[in-house]
Amino acid sequence: MSPDSLITIVGTIAAFCTTLAFVPQILKICRRGGRDLSYGMLVLFLVGVLLWLVYGILIHAREVILANAATLFLIVTAMVLKWRLETPGRGPRPGRRPRIAIDMDEVVANTLAKQLKAYNATFGTALRVEDLAGRGLWAAVPEEHGPALREMVLDPTFFRDIDLLEGCRDVVRELAQRYEVFIASAATEVPTSFGAKYEWLREHFPFIPPSHIVFCGDKAVLDVDYLIDDTPRHFERFRGTPVLFSAPHNAGETRFLRVDGWADVRRLFLGPEPVQSRGDGAPALAGLV
Repeated sequence: MSPDSLITIVGTIAAFCTTLAFVPQILKICRRGGRDLSYGMLVLFLVGVLLWLVYGILIHAREVILANAATLFLIVTAMVLKWRLETPGRGPRPGRRPRIAIDMDEVVANTLAKQLKAYNATFGTALRVEDLAGRGLWAAVPEEHGPALREMVLDPTFFRDIDLLEGCRDVVRELAQRYEVFIASAATEVPTSFGAKYEWLREHFPFIPPSHIVFCGDKAVLDVDYLIDDTPRHFERFRGTPVLFSAPHNAGETRFLRVDGWADVRRLFLGPEPVQSRGDGAPALAGLV
């Protein structure tokens, strides 16, 4: 084999591999969204491929031209898919309104406040939300208190009289006019809560039909475009766009678009309205800038 033939073979294989490398990434974007890809990387890659394409044209190298033209197409496809799946109001399948699933506990129901009140009354403590410091309540209390805390939550009536989080009902009602809204609770973790949670949701959200109240364990089964949840593990296999609702236990989570309350949810999905600062210099909707 001549040196020129060997060079051609090596170059062809290299071009083939670098071009096909984007195919698995595009499939992943279709299944789970493109949040793991930054636009900065994609733009730099796009510029590099464009320059290689121009180089191939200048030297009349057909293999270089074809390989980089194909790669260019795949990069643009990835960018378009990422934009469609990460932009509220974009990406739903034709023929239906975009769908939003909203978690119950710590998103519309102030469950933590009731848990703290019950815990402090039982053990004579004065534990506050500020004391959790990025932990869930279960991780913040002494291990020997765990069984008693669990008994409180297992009470079939525990979830019946929880307070609403500020502003949630009005925003959910507004969302329901533009989106198909579901309430999705991982209620199977506390099976005794089914009845109380259902009654609570029907009382506070009568405009959400019973068919759109979902009790499940794994929220990856949800066929929706957006999931608003306070628990990051529910996003691991979710195929739509995740929106993390701020809570003490997820304070250190940085992988997902975050909202700090229902005013942020309104701005994100129903805008336009200027994004306000949280007070620490960071934008309230960091994923939008």
